[in-house]
Amino acid sequence: MDDHERPNVVAVLTDQQRWDTVGAYGCPLDLTPTIDRLAVRGVALKQAITPQPLCGPFRATFQSGKYPTEVDSWRNAMPVPTDELRLSRRFKDAGYDAGFVGNWHAAGTFDKPVPPERRGGYEDFWIAADVPEFTSYPEEGTLFDADGDPVEFDQYRADAFTEYAREAVETLSEPFFLVISYVEPHNQNDMWTFVAPDGYAERHEKTPYVPGDLQNRPGDWYGELPDYYGMVERIDECVDDLLGALSERGVRDRTVVAYASDHGCHFRTRPGEYKRSPHESAVRVPAILSGPGFDGGTDVERATSLVDLPPTLLDAAGIDAPDEMHGESLLPVVRRDVPDEDGEAFVQISESQVGRALRTDRWKYAVAAPSPTGWRGGSAEKSSEVYVERYLYDLERDPHERVNLVGRPDFRTVADDLRDRLLAHVERIEGESPDVKPYENGYSAF
Repeated sequence: MDDHERPNVVAVLTDQQRWDTVGAYGCPLDLTPTIDRLAVRGVALKQAITPQPLCGPFRATFQSGKYPTEVDSWRNAMPVPTDELRLSRRFKDAGYDAGFVGNWHAAGTFDKPVPPERRGGYEDFWIAADVPEFTSYPEEGTLFDADGDPVEFDQYRADAFTEYAREAVETLSEPFFLVISYVEPHNQNDMWTFVAPDGYAERHEKTPYVPGDLQNRPGDWYGELPDYYGMVERIDECVDDLLGALSERGVRDRTVVAYASDHGCHFRTRPGEYKRSPHESAVRVPAILSGPGFDGGTDVERATSLVDLPPTLLDAAGIDAPDEMHGESLLPVVRRDVPDEDGEAFVQISESQVGRALRTDRWKYAVAAPSPTGWRGGSAEKSSEVYVERYLYDLERDPHERVNLVGRPDFRTVADDLRDRLLAHVERIEGESPDVKPYENGYSAF
C-alpha cells in the first residue's frame, strides 16, 4: 500500500466504561447515538474482553501489543520499557505522523511531564499527562505539551481533551495515527465519586436503569449511576465533535476510527472494587471499528481479546504487525475469510489478586493465587506457582454471574477442559506451568 493510499487511524480510548452503556450493545438509555452510528456503519466486537481490567496494564498492552506481564507493567505505576512501546513506532516507520492526547499512564512519572523518550514515538503532536487524574479535576486541570510545558484548562476535562484532539487533527500531516485517551467515565479517586457535567446526571436520577449484575447487590451504584451515565453521554458528544473535525478537514472517509475502553466498572459489588476482577462488568468493554476496511462489515460475535486491537489497526493501514505482538488482526474475521466462532480471551488480573481467567463464548473460568500472594494476603507478585479455582460461570444461562459453579461435581468436566485451555495460554504467554488446584472448602470463592 502506497503512503498516499494509507488511511488515517484514530483510536479513542475511554476509561472504566461498561460495555452495556452503549446502545449497540443493548443499552436502553440512548446515551451514545454517535458511537451507535459508528457501529452501524462499521463493526462492533460484540464480546470484546480486556486483557487486564486495570488502567495502566491495559495501556501497556495497547502500546506494546503484548500482555502486561511480558512488559513488566502488570500493576499501575509500573512504567512500560521504552523499547516495548512499539505501536506508534510501527506507524512512524510506515511514514505516519503520530499524535497523542490525554491519559498516557505508561511512564511512571505520575504528575510530572512525560519525557520524550517515554512517549512511545508520539512525536508529532503531544498534549498529555502520565496520570491526568493527578494533574486535573473533572472541570479544571493541567496537561503538558511536547516541550513539557503546562497546558491548563478550566472546562470539563473531556471537552478540553477533545479540543486538543481537534488541534491534532488540524495539524498532523497525512497519513496520521492519533490516540485520544480520555479519563472519563472513570471516577475521580480523590473525590470518591463520579462527576458528570452540570445538568447531565439529573436526567437519570429518578429512574436510573440498573443493569442486572448490579441489582440487589451491595456497592455504590445507586448513588453513582446518574453521574456515570451523564459522563458516558458527554463522551459520546465529544466523539461527535471529533468526527466533525475529521469531516471539516475532509478526511473522515479515509480515516479508520476505533473506539474502545480499557475495562469496565462493577461499582464495588465484586467485592469492594470498581474493576480488578474477572467478572463481565470489569472485563467486557465496548469496541467498535469504522472506516476503510470496516464500513459495511459484519460484527464480530465471538469472544475477542483487545490484545488483537493493535495488530488490527496496523493491518487496516497496510502495515505488518511485529512478531512480538501476541494478537492477530481481526480483518480476516470481519471479511469472513476466517470463521467467526470458537472465540476465547485470556485475562490477567493484578492488585486485588494474582489471578488468571479465560472467557469463552459461553464460559468464564478464573483462578487466583492463594495466600500470601492472592486475594487474601496481597498482590505484589507477577504470577504464582499455584492457583486455586475461584469462579466458574455459565454465561449462556447466567449472564449476570449470580451463580458461581466453581467446585460443583456436575461441572467438573467443564472446569477441567477450561483449566487446560487456560494453562495453555499461561504457558504460551508467560512461559510458566503453574499448578491449578480445584476449589475445595477452606478457600473463599465469593
